[in-house]
Amino acid sequence: MALLITKKCVNCDMCYLECPNQAISMDDKISQIDPTLCTECKGFYSTPNCQSVCPIPNCIIIDPKYIETKRELFKKMKCSS
Repeated sequence: MALLITKKCVNCDMCYLECPNQAISMDDKISQIDPTLCTECKGFYSTPNCQSVCPIPNCIIIDPKYIETKRELFKKMKCSS
């Protein structure tokens, strides 16, 4: 599953700086998560890092349009080499 940034976003850029897959981009109003890049931090952190650093409760949620297995999430993971 990819994550989704809701309209509660205040565009503080905290999540953008913390995404290990560079799946988050800044927009004029709210940040956006690219579901083709988001791995929910599988392989990097025990919980999604963007959710951990977001100052707005329940601003970043699971995107119901992108249901994926752990295996599929790991396939999308960017590894630094």
